[in-house]
Amino acid sequence: MKPFFEKLFGFNSAEHNVRTEILAGLTTFLTMAYILAVNPGIFSALPGMPGGSVFTATALAAIVGTLVMALYAKKPFALAPGMGLNAFFVFTVCLGMGHTWQFAITAVLLEGILFLIFTVTKVRTWLINAIPGTLKKAIGAGIGLFIAFIGMQNAGIIVDNGATLVSLGDITHGKALLGLIGLFITAGLVMAKVRGGILWGILATAALGLLIKDPATGAAITTLPSKVVSMPDSLSPIFCKFEWSQVLSWDMLAVVFTFLFIDMFDTMGTIIGVHQGAGLIKKGNEEIEGVEKMFLADSIATICGACFGTSTTTTYVESASGVGEGGRTGLTAFSTAIFFALALFLSPIFLAIPGAATAPALIVVGVMMMPSVKTIHWEDYCKAIPAFITIIMMPLAYSISDGILLGVISYVLCHAVAGKFKEISITMWVLAALFICKYIFI
Repeated sequence: MKPFFEKLFGFNSAEHNVRTEILAGLTTFLTMAYILAVNPGIFSALPGMPGGSVFTATALAAIVGTLVMALYAKKPFALAPGMGLNAFFVFTVCLGMGHTWQFAITAVLLEGILFLIFTVTKVRTWLINAIPGTLKKAIGAGIGLFIAFIGMQNAGIIVDNGATLVSLGDITHGKALLGLIGLFITAGLVMAKVRGGILWGILATAALGLLIKDPATGAAITTLPSKVVSMPDSLSPIFCKFEWSQVLSWDMLAVVFTFLFIDMFDTMGTIIGVHQGAGLIKKGNEEIEGVEKMFLADSIATICGACFGTSTTTTYVESASGVGEGGRTGLTAFSTAIFFALALFLSPIFLAIPGAATAPALIVVGVMMMPSVKTIHWEDYCKAIPAFITIIMMPLAYSISDGILLGVISYVLCHAVAGKFKEISITMWVLAALFICKYIFI
């Protein structure tokens, strides 16, 4: 089977292990399976979009995009409808601007088509390779902090605070306690170099959740499902429900551009960051191998997701959990796609794993992505300040793309103020100007 795997997934028997790749795929799935529950919940605010249909659309978009990533790009990344993009779809475009969900779905389709054009013409590759090495290293560390922050939020370790924005939650009870216990279980397994340590940490934490109760409800944090198998709901209420009457309007242009902008730089940041954090970028070579194919998978997934009836599909930063578990080839992504396919029929089981159980995995993976900061030249403030801004703004702004945009702007400004104009490429000048316009006018 190994020669077959090599041809299909880029698997090299001398460097890779089938069991490791499959476990990595399962780990990635478990850390991003929350989207199967979150996406229908967000879309429930819109009349005419049944939760069951949105669940099916979410799973199918993830399956298609991740399969393309596995078989064509042969990379260990998974895709699904993106967080943040789904909120923009529902709360800004539909509820804020007053447009129908059919209008928003049409904007997603157009954005996916533009994405595909940019990929084929290598505009996206040109952009990703134009980012200086210092910022690429910072992006990896920034994403590490970002996903660790997400994990702490999911577990209730970090909570909202009206006075200070965020603060420490009640770590002596409920899911926060479960998350902390799970963190040390997972950390212990990783430190002991137990194969599949992150995955076993997730499963052990979920099992422990049967014994720990939520103070607010009095129920166990992990609940056993009432049934095991359920057939997926029909897509017919939301399948290909496009609205073409306003396709040439200014609102459509603004929405498409915003979707495109966020998706492009979220995907770019994830690809750079996970590669950097896992040491997949060869020393002395700042370019990422096969980046066009990864972008193509993202473009196709977005187009298909729009047809299914969901928001923009993008490469997930949670893929870092599978990469951290040793996933290096398309077999990892293929395994993740298979688990998404199973989730279509076994959703009660998979959705029983609470966010507090996957939070420790995200925190540990965040630690794994931090080493790239040691190679940043911190004594050179022209590089250190943009790198720091990139790193810190991702968790604080709760956005990978904002971290990249502000990092690029600060890189150009710092070098310009220092008179180091020769170190600023034309591409960086153009990007910085565009990003400044984005914050002023959008």
